[in-house]
Amino acid sequence: MGGDFGPRCIIPAVARSLRQIPDLHVLLVGDAEQLDSLCKKHQLPNGRFRCIPATQTILADDSPASVLRGKPDASMRLAIEQVRDGHADGCLSAGNTGALMVLSRSILGTLEGIERPAIMAALPVAGKSCYLLDLGANVDCSALQLFQFALMGSEAARELSGVPRPRVGLLNIGSEVNKGSQRVREASELLRQSEVLNYIGHVEGDGLFRGEADVVVCDGFVGNVVLKASEGLATYLQAELRQALAGNLLTRCLAPLLRSALQPMVRRHDPGCYNGASLLGLKGVVVKSHGGADQQAFAAAIDRAAQASRSNLPQRIAQRLAGAVAPAP
Repeated sequence: MGGDFGPRCIIPAVARSLRQIPDLHVLLVGDAEQLDSLCKKHQLPNGRFRCIPATQTILADDSPASVLRGKPDASMRLAIEQVRDGHADGCLSAGNTGALMVLSRSILGTLEGIERPAIMAALPVAGKSCYLLDLGANVDCSALQLFQFALMGSEAARELSGVPRPRVGLLNIGSEVNKGSQRVREASELLRQSEVLNYIGHVEGDGLFRGEADVVVCDGFVGNVVLKASEGLATYLQAELRQALAGNLLTRCLAPLLRSALQPMVRRHDPGCYNGASLLGLKGVVVKSHGGADQQAFAAAIDRAAQASRSNLPQRIAQRLAGAVAPAP
């Protein structure tokens, strides 16, 4: 129940998702009095939701270390524990990303063969989704960890997008094999030797948005910059478009027609439609919503969490890992 808007945004999104997803059931973890009031206001269907009271909240500026030591009754911790104890198939939170990663790793544990979990999200490119990871969980990664990210991302993309053999690319400053840092070149060699991945080589930043790959792998520092820059660019272009339509009398008169014609393109590139980043490599489904998500964006994250839970994504990744041994660098 975290994020910038809290339950007053989340509960309407849950009500919307319950109407749209017939087999969805939700556990709402947070302040009991507030949840009860909002659930009644938005008429959540009886029998398809349950409230779990929590008396503590993890704040945006709480350090991950302090969260591990304290706040045993925080809503985020209790939500992850529901997954651990088998009462929920997945956890979705819009709260503190660092706390969510640390608590998820501590409570659920990581899959065998995974050194570090990674955050993966979909970006709208060339009329489809491109899955990018890591997005900030691991600022400094080894070549082996990048190889593990590729395995997880490939399996996740296959399950979430239906692409039977996703094209995997390694984000780099050039397409040539000798470009990039030593770590990136080592990771590229590991990926090239893998028999289970459809590795296409290095992908540059512009190639990512041309749809050259279905999965693009990078360290968390680079991935987070790419994600925030793309979200900022999408918002900027939408604002420029609105300003252009209001620029003079002719465009104002034509604005309704132009908006109607441009609406599909605007919707395809709306960051909110792609909200919901998966924390891969854990022994359970955990999805992170953008903290500033509105109702529509949070509903998109609910759909992503439900899809990952329905496909048993952690188990699928574990099976892929069991059949893929990283070649020696």
